Amino acid sequence: MSSTNLLNIAKRLKTMSHLGLTYANNEYDADRYKELEQISLELMNMVTEHPLEILTTYFHHKKEYITPKVDIRAVVFNEKQEILLVKEKSDGRWSLPGGWADIGLSPVDVAVKETFEETGFTVEPVKLLAVMDKRCHTHPPELDYVYKIFIQCRIFHGEYNPAFDILEVDFFGRDAIPPLSLDRVLPAQISLMFEYLDDPDKVAVVD
Repeated sequence: MSSTNLLNIAKRLKTMSHLGLTYANNEYDADRYKELEQISLELMNMVTEHPLEILTTYFHHKKEYITPKVDIRAVVFNEKQEILLVKEKSDGRWSLPGGWADIGLSPVDVAVKETFEETGFTVEPVKLLAVMDKRCHTHPPELDYVYKIFIQCRIFHGEYNPAFDILEVDFFGRDAIPPLSLDRVLPAQISLMFEYLDDPDKVAVVD
């Protein structure tokens, strides 16, 4: 395994440990995530030869430069020109398949992964449709600063098989869009996605 791949694995382990420590609800789990964090730092030390003391300080959450989170959504149409939506268990409303970007995965990787996990469909990327700054649109207020990336994808395999946090999966025509989870996607953004269906040469929107 190359040093680049090993470092990437170490970064993913560091992210997993950070999330685990953030949401751990008992001392046993916290200890396990602290151990995982230490392993990730030791791997980074092996690859980069930076001392553990420096790595520990560099990755301390109070020392890190705060940057936007990235929300990635897959835009999938069927042969009837209907758009694929998932019903979120958290609020009972509908959204495009997707979620937060993962360390070690490209935006396309996340779109493909999230679509499969949430719907059971295996997709392949077609094109980038939009990169949006969430504050520039009428989403509900949010503590995190978020960029949203919309990637058109094409289904080539699979069947309906929703995830634990998804209530339903279905396709909808442009005039039959159900109530949307506005924190995740807006009616105007769905309308924009249909514009790309009508005009495949339409250039990507970037805030």
